[in-house]
Amino acid sequence: METVIERQRRMHEELERIEQAMTDEREYLSNCSVQRDRINSEHRSKMLSERYCNLSQSLHNFYEDRDGMRREELMRHSGHEEFTEFYRRLKHIKDFHKKFPNDIEEPMSAGFTRLEEERMDPELVVPIVTFSDEEGFGRYIDLHESHRKFCSLKGIFHMDYLTYLSTFDRLADIKRDLKNSDYLKYLYSLKASLSDVLDRIHPLLNIEKEIMKVHVSFEDKWNKGQFMGWEKGNLPGSAMIKPIGTNIDLSHFLSREQLAKLGMGTLKSLLQARGLKCGGTLEERVERLYKVKDMPRDHWDSSVLARTLDSKEYSPLQREIASLEAEIYWFGEQLWEQREASKENVERKLSRTVGEHEDDSSGSESSAESEDEEMIYNPKGIQLGWDGKPIPYWLYKLHGLNISYNCEICGQAVYKGPKAFQRHFSEYRHAYGMRKLGIPNTAHFANVTHIEDALALWEKVRNFGEDTKFESDRDIEYEDSLGNVINRKTYDDLRRQGLL
Repeated sequence: METVIERQRRMHEELERIEQAMTDEREYLSNCSVQRDRINSEHRSKMLSERYCNLSQSLHNFYEDRDGMRREELMRHSGHEEFTEFYRRLKHIKDFHKKFPNDIEEPMSAGFTRLEEERMDPELVVPIVTFSDEEGFGRYIDLHESHRKFCSLKGIFHMDYLTYLSTFDRLADIKRDLKNSDYLKYLYSLKASLSDVLDRIHPLLNIEKEIMKVHVSFEDKWNKGQFMGWEKGNLPGSAMIKPIGTNIDLSHFLSREQLAKLGMGTLKSLLQARGLKCGGTLEERVERLYKVKDMPRDHWDSSVLARTLDSKEYSPLQREIASLEAEIYWFGEQLWEQREASKENVERKLSRTVGEHEDDSSGSESSAESEDEEMIYNPKGIQLGWDGKPIPYWLYKLHGLNISYNCEICGQAVYKGPKAFQRHFSEYRHAYGMRKLGIPNTAHFANVTHIEDALALWEKVRNFGEDTKFESDRDIEYEDSLGNVINRKTYDDLRRQGLL
């Protein structure tokens, strides 16, 4: 029977061996270049780390000695009958081995020796984690099931799988009228799929801790009404009207009849620009606008104002949906590399002929794996073709794939060739980076890749917009008695001086 002191000694020994094994594993991981070996090494490190934490907790409980067994054993060893206790335990060990002469316990070092052998020879690795054929041992992601559930949602535009891989995290583009309980179930399913594959590809990443940070950021944006796709005052079907339209001076309109001549469309634009209700008949719009024409905004009647809504008026279901969308955005960023590789893999499969598909499916699984793991001689880093081999060098140079373009707005992403570089300005990653900077992704910012340049250009565009804003004193034109065309300010000055 193992005593408390002996168990403590064994735990200390195992902790020291685990520390050494984790150090060796970290060194092996830093020099690991094959995807399969890297994932297996990270999973071994995770298992060692969890084992270390469990042993430390058990050892702490032994030292606390809440049941008093350790103190009792120490008393027996340090009392007057310590030799009697020693011979009693020696007799117990001899009797046990007489009864079970062939019962040999595996030494602790054997398990750590196997870990060392696996690092030296990957063929001896016991599969710790499994991937489907579509996932290619962590190189790609498999979202076919999520794509099927997405296409089954009511009112959702059906798209092919390749398009879905590019847009599955563009949740802000989906109309909020379609985000119901079925959409919530879809989000939970998508989150489970992404969390599972991320945990298998990057086992050392603490997903729960990162999700907590995502929720903290979400709560802050949600309370301010600034969360993407759920901004303040932008509820579907609400009476909130954005202040758009021409905000001209109404002081020169002396009667309701003059306002009525502007028409329904212009009146609506004027009401929107002032944050007033813009519905109703022509007479109602004229009355509403004429009523506040010469009145300070602080004295406006609340009955004519458009109702303002904030994020607190969303339902609990909508808040839960928005919270899940924040998590999906984070998962999409973490799996960006796998998603891009998956898109290339799907395109490569779609370009194959029927015979090539049959040849690919007829091969055994082991031969496919060995082909994937075979190191292709590609010293210049040329792009791979549909067959997984480097394309001809002349074609590589023709398309300018030897030229690299860096985009700071996309998180220092590197694009090979001018075609991919120009295409990325209209892709979601660049648009997301511009949205993070608070800048619209318009044609003004084409070929702008530095954050500082984009902010400076945005400031110029905004100042230009202020300079061209309509001002009644400057832009309303009058004609004097001699036929000269002058602005309103000059006209009023001349009229007050009696020079007209």
